Order: sequence, then C-alpha cells, then structure tokens
Amino acid sequence: SAEDKYKMWMRHRYNDCVACLAELMGHDAFQVKESSLCTLMKFVELEAQHPLIKVEWKGSLTFPREHLKVVVDGLLPLHEDASLLISRFQEYMEYDDIRYFVIKAVTESIGQVMQKTKERPLPFYQQNVFSLISPINMPNKEHDMVKFMVKQDNWEELKVSKLQAHKQAFEKMWLSFLKHKLPTGLYKKVLVILHDCILPYMNEPTLMIDFLTVAYGIGGAISLLALNGLFILIHQHNLEYPDFYKKLYSLLDPSIYHVKYRARFFHLADLFLSSTHLPAYLVAAFIKRLSRLALTAPPEALLMVIPFIRNLLRRHPACKVLVHRPNGPEGMSEDPYIMEEEEPSESRALESSLWEIQSLQNHYHPDVAKAAATLNRSLSEIEDDISGLLELSAYELFDKEVKKKAVDVPLEFEQVRGLFGKKNDIFAEHFTLD
Repeated sequence: SAEDKYKMWMRHRYNDCVACLAELMGHDAFQVKESSLCTLMKFVELEAQHPLIKVEWKGSLTFPREHLKVVVDGLLPLHEDASLLISRFQEYMEYDDIRYFVIKAVTESIGQVMQKTKERPLPFYQQNVFSLISPINMPNKEHDMVKFMVKQDNWEELKVSKLQAHKQAFEKMWLSFLKHKLPTGLYKKVLVILHDCILPYMNEPTLMIDFLTVAYGIGGAISLLALNGLFILIHQHNLEYPDFYKKLYSLLDPSIYHVKYRARFFHLADLFLSSTHLPAYLVAAFIKRLSRLALTAPPEALLMVIPFIRNLLRRHPACKVLVHRPNGPEGMSEDPYIMEEEEPSESRALESSLWEIQSLQNHYHPDVAKAAATLNRSLSEIEDDISGLLELSAYELFDKEVKKKAVDVPLEFEQVRGLFGKKNDIFAEHFTLD
C-alpha cells in the first residue's frame, strides 16, 4: 500500500540521517561532534521507548543495539584522541542498560579492529578504548541496578537486569582488551586501576595471570605494578605462583632509590614482606641487597630505607645475626654474600653481616649517620612508621636543614681575653672586658 511505501521510504531517510550523524562524529570541530553524539543518543532513547520493529513474541528485547554500536564506533576512532568526546558520553554510562550494551559493543569492536592489526598496537584506538571503559562504575549488588534508560514489561526476565550477566560481559570485555599487546604507557594505567576497578567485578580474577605475566616482563615500574596484581591474586584468590619473591628480589637494582615511583615500590615491598612466616634466608637476602644498594643511595632515600630494614629485623629475629655476628665485618676476610645471584636462597645472605649500615654511620649527612647508628642498640618491638618517609625529597631535606636553628655554634678560634686578646697577655692581668 501507499502507506507502507511511505513508511519504508521514511525508514531509509532515518537510517541515512543516522549514518550522516555517525560521520559527523569524526568532524574537526568538537561542537559538531558533541551535537552529533547527543542527537544519536536521543535517537537511541526514543527508539528504545518506541521500537521501530514490532515485538513478535513476549520476552524479546527491543533495545536499539545497532544504533548504540554506531555511537560506540564513533567514540573509538583509530587515528585520533577522542578522550574529550568520551568524557561527554560518560553521563549516559550511569544507565545500567546503556552500560551493559556499551560493554557488549566495545567487546565486539575490539575483536573486529585488533584482529586486522596482527598484534601490532594501535596507540590512539587502544587509548580511546581505555578512556571509555576505565571509568565504568559497576554495581556491587543486584538491587543497586535501578537506573535504566528504558524499562520493558518483561525487564526482570532479561539478562540486562541481572548482575551476573553484567559481570560476565565486563570480564569478557577486559580480557579481550588485555589479550592484545598494549602501548607501554597503557600498561601502567591499567595496572594502577586493576585492583580497585577491575578484579573485584570479575567472576574469575585468576584469568588475569597471562596479562600480569606479560606486564612483569616489561621492567621498571610496570613490573612492580604487575607484582602488586599477582600478590592480590595470591592473597585473595589462592593463586599458586611460586616465583613471586624471586621476581620481587630481581627488581632490586640501583635505580629503585632514584626513580619517581620509589614511594610506591617501598610501600608495596613493605606489604609483600609483612608476613612473619617468610623464611629467614629470604628476608636476609632482601635486607642484604637493600643495604648494599644503599651505599650509592641519596640521603632522602637512606632516611627511609634504614627504618625499613629495622622493621624487617623486628619481624624476623632470626635475621638479627646480620647485625650481631661475632667479630662483625672485621672477622671476615671477604663478604660471602653473592650480589649477582638471582636466587635469594643461593645468595648466602645469612652468612654475611650488615657492614654497609656500619659504613653509613660515617655518612656526611648527620641524620643518616644517626639513623644508621640506631642498629648498634637493641631494637624496640614497635615498628617504625615509614609512611611519612616514603615521599621524602631532597628539597624537603634541604629545607629542613636551612630552617634548623642552631643553639651552640662550634667556634674554631680562641675567645678574646684581656685588652688585646693575645695569649698570656700581661694586660689580661690588669684589664677585663665587660
């Protein structure tokens, strides 16, 4: 009929309009992109409330997933940064149904795009995907899922209203994203949010082991953050990972006292070594290696690492033999500790002594010498709080010295006596200065 032909023609015009808006999401002007995004999302909302396709049976879902997929594809360009447009889109992610279908669309997009690159990273695309999925705020309980853009009569029967389905989609999305090689900077961003924003909402957190193993092999701060993720899987999800402490030990090199992530490294190392059930040889190896590396460390790092070593000695009394070895370093012809050994158990740390800390007692900085000298005395049972020392900088140390008020200033000359101040001056017998 003429009416059917008209409806068909209007449907084609509507689809053409959506295609034009999708194209305008790649426009140079941000205002045009933003207007296109908001118009497309209004279409999604209206189409969800007034489906273009007649519901054929009860229980079918009429949400316009294809049009939402068009929006998601527009938010994830391959060769430009779309973070500003993505931040504008975040207000729609508060709706539980929008979030669910966006997660599905992103998973589909990653599969289509990354399959063509043959494992070669796409920095802009992968950064855009991360910008879109990293702020996703997943609900903790099913009764928290109350905000939907559109509700249907049979909503309770559909997957989109089930928390378990959301978690499965969320897990699949992150696994599909992380199974591909990422740009180096992106590894760090993912690992920083891993324990708070990703692992708690996964049904099987141990599936992240492959990603964490790859991240550890990159080195530097990324290796440390990867070990943090592994530690959470070991501690909270019973993951078996026997080489954990060996890998942590291998991260101890001269750079740890100089890099900008020093505070995070020692905070995590303190957490990893907090158990009193660790074997003495392992803790001794860490103490000895940290002490050896301390010989070339700046003062601000030494003021943090010496209390750190004291805490390790308090937790593991068997290691105090390093401090109280009979005859100390004088009784040794050479240090038996093998610095180059990668296996802590083979390093012979327990046979050594902390002569390095004794050397630091003659450090040019008085605060370092004073801190090192505390190991000569018996340690109290209460651990030192190192949280305030982790962020200590050279500037703060210098500023503290400048503001310090000296009470007694040591003088290198003799005080004046008598009239002329000469030694054994005869005038001193007859005159005094008041």
